[in-house]
Amino acid sequence: MLPIKQGQFAIALVCVVLGVMLAVQFRTTQDIRSSIPYQRVEDLSQRLSQTEKERDALINQVQELKRTSGAEAASKELERVRMGAGVIAVEGPGIIVTIDDSKRPSKPGENPNLYLIHDDDILKVINELWAAGAEAISINEQRLIASSEVRCAGPTLSVNNSRYSPPYEVRVIGEPTTLENALKMRGGVIETLQFWGIQVTIKKQDDVKVPAYKGAFRFEFAKPLKEGGN
Repeated sequence: MLPIKQGQFAIALVCVVLGVMLAVQFRTTQDIRSSIPYQRVEDLSQRLSQTEKERDALINQVQELKRTSGAEAASKELERVRMGAGVIAVEGPGIIVTIDDSKRPSKPGENPNLYLIHDDDILKVINELWAAGAEAISINEQRLIASSEVRCAGPTLSVNNSRYSPPYEVRVIGEPTTLENALKMRGGVIETLQFWGIQVTIKKQDDVKVPAYKGAFRFEFAKPLKEGGN
C-alpha cells in the first residue's frame, strides 16, 4: 500500500504545482489584459493634456498678435495724424522755392510796393502748392498748419507770429515735377510775380526737410463732436 500512497502523493503534488502554475499564469494574463487599457488611457490622457497646453499657447499667441497688430495700427494712425497736424518734422521729395524782392527800380509815378513781396503773393504761392498735392510746407523754418497766419508786418512778413524779412524760403514736400509745373503754369502766380521783377527760383530736391510746428494749440470754442452727433 505504501508504494501506491507514495505514487498518489507524487501525482497530487504535481497536480498542486500545476494548479498553482496555471493560477499564476491566469492571473498574470489577466493582469496584462487589464493593464493594457489602463496604459492606453494614461497615454491618451497625457496626449490630451499636451494638446490642451498647445491649444492654450496658440490662443495666447493669437491674442498677443491681435493686441500687437492693434497697437501697431494705432501707432501708425497716430503717426499720420501727427504728420497731418504738423507737430513732427517730416522729410521727402519736393521743391524749395526762394522768393525775393525785385531789384528793378520803380519808374517815376509807379507804386514801389509793386516791386516788393506781400502776404497775398506768398498766400497765392502756398495755395497753388496745396492744390498741387503738397503734403507739408514751411516758410523760413515755420511749419504751416491749419491755423497759421501769413500777413504783412511793415516791410516784413509775420508767419506763426514770427517776423521774417526777404528772401523767403518755402520748403515743400510732394511730387517735385507736379509742384514745379503748378507754379510755372502760363499766367500763373510765378509769371505774375516775375513780371514785376520779383525774383523766384525753384529747385527740385530728392529730400526736403520740413520742420515741426513749434507753437501752441488753443481751442477756446471748438470741442470734439460726440459719436453720432449732428
